[in-house]
Amino acid sequence: MDLLDSIMSKMDRPPSVNNKQKKILKEQQKAVEEAKSKEKERLNQFRKHIEDRINRFIQNVTLMKKKFEPMDRVARSIVRDVADIAGLTTYAFGTEDVDRHVMVFKKEYPLTENELDAYRNGEEWDPEKAKEAALLKEKQEQEDELRAQELKKNPGSSKFIEKYERLVGKETGKDAARVLEVNKQFGIVSSELKKDKRTIEETLADIRAKKLKKGQREVEEASEKTKTETEKSE
Repeated sequence: MDLLDSIMSKMDRPPSVNNKQKKILKEQQKAVEEAKSKEKERLNQFRKHIEDRINRFIQNVTLMKKKFEPMDRVARSIVRDVADIAGLTTYAFGTEDVDRHVMVFKKEYPLTENELDAYRNGEEWDPEKAKEAALLKEKQEQEDELRAQELKKNPGSSKFIEKYERLVGKETGKDAARVLEVNKQFGIVSSELKKDKRTIEETLADIRAKKLKKGQREVEEASEKTKTETEKSE
């Protein structure tokens, strides 16, 4: 024990804290506690404010969705927590630290993926434009279906489409096929098709002219050969 006491006595003792340092540490600790208390109070007040806004939103039968202003992560978590407790659907959109915000929807609101995609892309949702786009899409699908049925009935037109698409591109080929189908149905020939037809006729005429010219040349060569042989024999 004497040896242990001797070793312990030679070790450095921790520095003692004087009264001034104790006072500084105490003040710092108090400041931290006060800051925490103020932040807690601020968040409580903010939560009450959000509860009031969401309650007014629920009671307003004319509103089905509500967009909150951009907030930091903590504030958004409070909004979503209050909305979840109230039975609302919540989504967050926008870029963090820029325009990230929360939108709340009533359960009975017919929220679609198309609308969500618009918000994700930072766009405003326009039901009328969306309805027009849906009708156009449905019309296009019906036209494509009719075209597919027509191709089944007339396999020859399919070869024409494939050939034309290789020459001018797929989309242009489809358009040309549609024109062909309309012309075939109503017996109307477009000026472009007429132009193409005239070009083919001209090409055939050129071929006939070349054959005729070749035949004439062969006759002339035969005549010249006969004349030469006659002169030699004389």
